[in-house]
Amino acid sequence: MVMAHAKPTAHETLPPPLRLLVLLALLAASYLALTRIPAAAPLSALLIGRQPLPPPLSAPPAPLLSSKSSSCAGFYAGAGPARAVAASVEEFGAVGDGVTSNTAAFRRAVADLEERARGVGGGGGGARLEVPPGRWLTGSFNLTSRFTLFLHRGAVILGSQDPEEWPLIAPLPSYGRGRERLGPRHISLIHGEGLNDVVVTGNNGTIDGQGGMWWELWWNRTLNHTRGHLVELVNSSNILISNITLRNSPFWTVHPVYCSNVVMKDLTILAPLNAPNTDGIDPDSSSEVCIEDCYIESGDDLVAIKSGWDQYGISVGKPSTNIVIQRVSGTTPTCSGVGFGSEMSGGISNVLVRDLHVWSSAQAVRLKTDIGRGGYITNITIVNVTMEKVKVPIRFSRGADDHSDDNYDRTALPRISNVLISDIVGVDLQRAPMLEAVAGAVYEGICFRNVSLRGIRRQDRWHCESVYGEAHGVFPAPCEEFRSNGSSSWCGFS
Repeated sequence: MVMAHAKPTAHETLPPPLRLLVLLALLAASYLALTRIPAAAPLSALLIGRQPLPPPLSAPPAPLLSSKSSSCAGFYAGAGPARAVAASVEEFGAVGDGVTSNTAAFRRAVADLEERARGVGGGGGGARLEVPPGRWLTGSFNLTSRFTLFLHRGAVILGSQDPEEWPLIAPLPSYGRGRERLGPRHISLIHGEGLNDVVVTGNNGTIDGQGGMWWELWWNRTLNHTRGHLVELVNSSNILISNITLRNSPFWTVHPVYCSNVVMKDLTILAPLNAPNTDGIDPDSSSEVCIEDCYIESGDDLVAIKSGWDQYGISVGKPSTNIVIQRVSGTTPTCSGVGFGSEMSGGISNVLVRDLHVWSSAQAVRLKTDIGRGGYITNITIVNVTMEKVKVPIRFSRGADDHSDDNYDRTALPRISNVLISDIVGVDLQRAPMLEAVAGAVYEGICFRNVSLRGIRRQDRWHCESVYGEAHGVFPAPCEEFRSNGSSSWCGFS
């Protein structure tokens, strides 16, 4: 299924600073209505840092702004797709026949265009590489700052089937090793590190990782090093990925890590539903992240927010914070629509998820963590979720003894707090929510409000273990841990 991408709206034509101001105003108003923070709270309190549990109000808050007309795309404050210099990859010897290797041509094109841009006004105007219709086979190549990769309609970038064209690079510091195997990891097909103002966009062109070769290595247990992502940006800022289709990633599809001001919008992300670990979008130790208007089919989480693994993530201490996920839809038979963790050792805070639609999936929303993770998940607002044919609608789960190595700290426990889950509708489900705590960890300020889960076929009783909170207007009736509550708290507003 390919999504028709929306044309830019009026607010997207505003200058970047003004767009950002408009966005922050929208987010502030929405966040006030969702989390019941008093209107006098400063904007910095809404977007930065961990906040205490919102106090009760004497009157209901202002109505929620409609998310249908709002956008978080102003998080990207770069120059936009247009650049001072531009050229087609064909000018550098590329051949779009789906057979000829164009690795050298793509690498040469990026380097040459970067040099050309330096000669035009000091390079501030940047460069744009055009990929015309055709099938362009390539190995990994690196992007550069103030750069646009533009895929025209009918353009398909194909990932090489030669593992040597996906070179090995050092593991991420917050993981300490490759995620799947010890030692280094394969680089992503499209990669960048230490960059500013990077755009990957087009007229619904396609990047196809041709991941079948890598999935077979994983299934056959012959994988020597961790698989590469389809697109990965590391330690970079002002990133825009939009209006393209991403297919068949070897591993996680889009992975911004240690990044800020990242916008991923109007994307179609597709992988076979049995393709292992083909997450759609995984913001990792990143801040000011916008994910909106995306359709995703994958063999793992549609979106998973991460921030490092066990003692390595704790040591780096870089959280994922100030994230908006809205108008995302899709299916994953083994995982969740939106997942938090399980790699969350650097912390996750200030996340707004709204207008999520999930079907034929294992879970709609899942908070995953474990002993040894440490970190926190706090100030999370999840609102307006619809689901059909989902096994478990909402799940808090313990890990499966999945650790970076045996040196993880057994006393490092996660802290889960200030989670609002509201306006949830599900039909044709297998069971009611499952909320299981990590032994000894703190779970507090968990609120369910206005939840309707109908047509539960197997187990219609909630399952709760050491997770406590409040529930108002919930069907079927919640577990005992959520029944002893008053109606005057912040959770009880309707």
